[in-house]
Amino acid sequence: MSLRAGIVGGGMIAAVHAAAIRAAGHEVVGVATRTSSGGEAAAGKLRARPFRDAHELIESDEVDVVHVCTPNGSHAEYVTRAAHLGKRIVCEKPLAVDLAEAQRLNDLAVSTGVQTAVPFVYRYYAAVREMRARIAAGPQPLLVRGSYLQDWLVDSREWNWRVNDTQGGASRAFADIGVHLCDFIEFVIGDRISRVVANTARAYPERNGAPVRTEDIASLLVQTEAGVTGTLTVSQVSHGHKNHLFVSVDTEDASYGFDQEDPEKLTVGTAAGITTEHRATAAFESAEAARVSFLPSGHPQGYQDAFNAFMSDAYATFEGQTVDALPDFADGLRAALLTEAVLASARTGAWSDVAGIAHASKAVA
Repeated sequence: MSLRAGIVGGGMIAAVHAAAIRAAGHEVVGVATRTSSGGEAAAGKLRARPFRDAHELIESDEVDVVHVCTPNGSHAEYVTRAAHLGKRIVCEKPLAVDLAEAQRLNDLAVSTGVQTAVPFVYRYYAAVREMRARIAAGPQPLLVRGSYLQDWLVDSREWNWRVNDTQGGASRAFADIGVHLCDFIEFVIGDRISRVVANTARAYPERNGAPVRTEDIASLLVQTEAGVTGTLTVSQVSHGHKNHLFVSVDTEDASYGFDQEDPEKLTVGTAAGITTEHRATAAFESAEAARVSFLPSGHPQGYQDAFNAFMSDAYATFEGQTVDALPDFADGLRAALLTEAVLASARTGAWSDVAGIAHASKAVA
């Protein structure tokens, strides 16, 4: 059965969603933005019918799945309406602008029984699945090291709705990209971050004359429920890094590293040295890696491929299939829990314990 999708929002990520929906074998029937003229422009780009506004799209009998690809501050309004109408929902992260709102949206999804998905798409690289399988089969991890670096805000003249805390929320760099880093780590090691100590910083007190109240940089020490320690760095002001998510996990018998800007490779370190293993070769033996690996060796898997794999799992779930480790609203709530802990620690300078509330969301499968 082909499901019919409607996309709220017309930016870059909306185009990524549209391509992934079609790659999964489903239909993009419409798009809506804040203005009718914006909707017309987005409709041409996404090859879909323009709706007058988001509410017309969400309420349409032509739409089975609502994709929310708008600024964070509008997520709650659109998700709430879609959930009350029983629509399946794919909502961009962060799910909401604060913990209370994320909790409410997750509770609403549970109470209404609607199916949901949140694009933590870095789970869907074959090298990441291989990394996860090897760590699960080996001894307990000892150390995690990670960074997520971007440079799109290095210039003080740059402005985006994410910088506005009303539209984006109280956290920017961590809530935008740091949650991806944490989701990646928890996914590959199969363990929860239980407490953090964090420091945040702004590169500039204002941009284009407007005050900046959200962070450009976050530095974290983390500890997991199993006692694994780690260091994480998040920045949107690091020259030369377009989308550099890097994670290394050290265990008793090997270390494993993944770089999102070079995603075909898994680095494996032992006492004999560091080797590089490539996707779609005999070195990648896990069924997990094979399931999300669609291209033969020498044909690189990229971000859109990972997003396509995520969307395929989301729509398979919407059609009643059981899929392992699809990120959904519970994972969106998990990200909000971590963001709250980071902000609390940054305010106090002390460890912020999230262990007591970590289980409000489901465990990573």
